[in-house]
Amino acid sequence: MLKLKPLLISTVLFTLSAGQSFAADADNARAHFQAIAAGDMAEIMAHYAANAHLEWVGGPLDGAYNSSDAIQQVWSKFSTAQGNLQYTVNNLTEASNPKGSTVSAQVHFNGKNALNVSYILTYRAGKIVSEIWQVTPNPAK
Repeated sequence: MLKLKPLLISTVLFTLSAGQSFAADADNARAHFQAIAAGDMAEIMAHYAANAHLEWVGGPLDGAYNSSDAIQQVWSKFSTAQGNLQYTVNNLTEASNPKGSTVSAQVHFNGKNALNVSYILTYRAGKIVSEIWQVTPNPAK
């Protein structure tokens, strides 16, 4: 019976620490949105895994970007065109398991232009491996 207690304690500690790492991806997504709004290229690129993929749907940057260089170039173009942005995040959700997390959110960026973006980010080991930036039309007034 005494041998079970250390095993039980280890299992509980592992489960708790794993749960904490899952929740970190929602925070990682918020940091990613902040870096985009600030035009901080070094910070933006630090969020990606080496084999990341960005799918930009809609707008002038529409396309698939499959390398770090391509992703950096598209964010550089975006940042140059938009400048510093204000942003709000709505409906952020996270689904996680031991293999990774998917974070989705509605993000509104406001600067030279107002942009509504439906976001889906897939994380593995705390880094973005897949990103969908879906431009959504501004609601009719």
